[in-house]
Amino acid sequence: MKTVNILDARNNLSKLVSAAVRGEEIVIANRGRPVARLVAMSDETPSHTAAAAYEWLTSNPPPRDSARSTEELERQIAQEREGWE
Repeated sequence: MKTVNILDARNNLSKLVSAAVRGEEIVIANRGRPVARLVAMSDETPSHTAAAAYEWLTSNPPPRDSARSTEELERQIAQEREGWE
C-alpha cells in the first residue's frame, strides 16, 4: 500500500493509475489523514444489469390474474397505514 498526499496524487495521477492497474493500492491523504483509496476496477460485468433484469422478467413474467384494481390497492394501502400507528 502506497500513501500519497493530494498534491502528489494530482501531479502524478497517470503513474498512480498505472500502479493501481498493476495491483497496488494507493491511499490518498489530506494533511496526513487518509481520505481516499485508488484501486483497479474489476473486469467482471455485474450480473445485476438492466439487460439481466429484462431477460429475467421476460422468462419469468408475473401472473396475469394477480392484477388489482386501483380501489383494491388504495384500500390495502390505507389498511397498512392504519397499522403503522
